Amino acid sequence: MKTILIVGSGPGIGSSVARRFVDEGFSVAALSRKGDATGDSIHGFAADASDTASLEQAFKQITEKLSPPEVLVYNVAAIHQGVPSRLSANDLVEDFKANVAGALEAAKLVIPNMKKQGRGTILFTGGGLALHPSAAYSSLAIGKAGIRSLAFSLAEELEPFNIHVATVTVMGFVKPGTAFDPDKIAEHYWRLHRQEKESWETEHVFKGEA
Repeated sequence: MKTILIVGSGPGIGSSVARRFVDEGFSVAALSRKGDATGDSIHGFAADASDTASLEQAFKQITEKLSPPEVLVYNVAAIHQGVPSRLSANDLVEDFKANVAGALEAAKLVIPNMKKQGRGTILFTGGGLALHPSAAYSSLAIGKAGIRSLAFSLAEELEPFNIHVATVTVMGFVKPGTAFDPDKIAEHYWRLHRQEKESWETEHVFKGEA
């Protein structure tokens, strides 16, 4: 059975993406701080996305229990309010570990086997703050700009290996029953995974759907 690895699998986009891929026959390795599993074919693993050693240990457990991931979704965000003039360098770096560095480390774990298999999909959850920064959430805005840049640079590097890298830039507050319903957003993760190579997108900007 094919495996999707979701780093940041809590309620919202992570859970919706998990269910969408299960519907298509995938087994889900769902990483969260608690490691809770949420349903059939969804296997929970505990990991701290900002800690490389924690990610590596969880990935070892995943490969022992499931097939190597064909798809990676990184859906982690450290969300703290604060204007830039009151943001400490230490807090910025700690948030950046979860918002960007963890995405890079997770990608580096799956890339070797994707290259070996000659295919793979890596998808990052981005946000509107990457395009329209807000002073009130300055650290997160920097993080979303960073993960967007990471997606574009990885896409350029890995395209020759038939590995599709893209970001879903969500331009609003995610809430069930609204234009930003996580199930609607999850559909685009599946669509990006299924795209033919000649039609690959590096970014889908999700502006909400009725």
